[in-house]
Amino acid sequence: MAEQVHSGAPVRDPIADSLVLPIGSRVNEHGRLEVGGCDVVELVEEHGTPAYIYAEDDLRARARAYREAFERRGVDGEVLFASKAFPATAAYKLFAEEGLSVDVASGGELHIALAAGFEPSRIHMHGNNKSDEEILMAARAGIGHLILDSFDEIERAERLLDEPMKVLIRVTPGVKPSTHDFITTGQLDSKFGFGAGDAGGAARAIERVLASDKLELVGLHAHIGSQIFELEPYRLAISALGELAGGWCRVVDVGGGLGVAYTEEDRPPAIDDYVGTKVAGVREVFGDEVRILIEPGRSLVANAGVTAYRVGTVKEIPGVRTYIAVDGGMSDNLRPMLYGSRYEALIADRPAAEPDTTVTVAGMHCESGDVLVRDALMANPAVGDVLVTPATGAYGHAMANNYNGVTRPPVIFCRDGVARQVVRRETFDDLTARDV
Repeated sequence: MAEQVHSGAPVRDPIADSLVLPIGSRVNEHGRLEVGGCDVVELVEEHGTPAYIYAEDDLRARARAYREAFERRGVDGEVLFASKAFPATAAYKLFAEEGLSVDVASGGELHIALAAGFEPSRIHMHGNNKSDEEILMAARAGIGHLILDSFDEIERAERLLDEPMKVLIRVTPGVKPSTHDFITTGQLDSKFGFGAGDAGGAARAIERVLASDKLELVGLHAHIGSQIFELEPYRLAISALGELAGGWCRVVDVGGGLGVAYTEEDRPPAIDDYVGTKVAGVREVFGDEVRILIEPGRSLVANAGVTAYRVGTVKEIPGVRTYIAVDGGMSDNLRPMLYGSRYEALIADRPAAEPDTTVTVAGMHCESGDVLVRDALMANPAVGDVLVTPATGAYGHAMANNYNGVTRPPVIFCRDGVARQVVRRETFDDLTARDV
């Protein structure tokens, strides 16, 4: 374990090898948490709390790891940023600069992707209930692929389109990995796509689209879920796609889903192993001639970001529990309430201090269920401390809301000790700006 020098004595750096914090995080010479070369305590003194803080080099490193995993295998394909995980313009722009493509699931995400500089041909559009306006917006922009999700959508697209458009058909392959039910998408009972079995409709959808003069079917898509640590389910899904494919299938999009470390006990597969499994599966089933697309989202951004809060109260209930309340909660991280997600927490003012107190980190909202971390072991938290929850780079900003009239946090990118605000904090005036 790395050490830092503080007040003339070596200080153990417990975060140098952390799986949950951004790459390069450390305990600095002041004994405080540093992310992207920036002192987190100093950051929040300038920008306030809560705040989403990202190490920019971490985002870029993970994007390159995906690209390089393709390149090592000589893959003809695209790495798509699944932008629902972090739909901030700065993130879209960064991943466009890194040579990634992008998948979008709404007209709003498409608008941001275009504004951030993605070439339209590298944009691919999902959604289980695309509106007329969204289909037309995608067609007029000239995006790479529209991913068809239902028979109603096939009819709608044919009615709206003036020129032929390249499409993929989304298949639910009947594969259910070990993850939360709310983020499984590949089982037959799903709101997404066409089932691969006889009753599921995928074969009929393929036949229907092949007969269309407005929809050019070029491939198949499958996404089996999110936060997955197993690799074998991907091979099963690819095999199910192979049973549906014909000579028209030139593109195979095998979705995303790679899990990340939310706690130090988590051991997700490496990006290279994950990519290798998918590439080997596609080549085994489809040969070397198809173009391979993958859609990482969470695994690009989750561990690159942390959320910083200020501790406002410490409430000890003798013999029961100690609560520490922070100035955020379910308005900036809904995942613990939505999925029962587990996080860790540490005090940015003294991250090297030995954890000695078991506490429950509660949010500020008028809900008993507004709890960010249960039974966290921390270093004597006190009022005024800066508390950090790691691995919040995915879906925190995306799901942020104004419950209880709370304003949404800023997003701050840090690199080489320089911080830049890429999304400003909302103001109270923003809360009434749309009133009519």
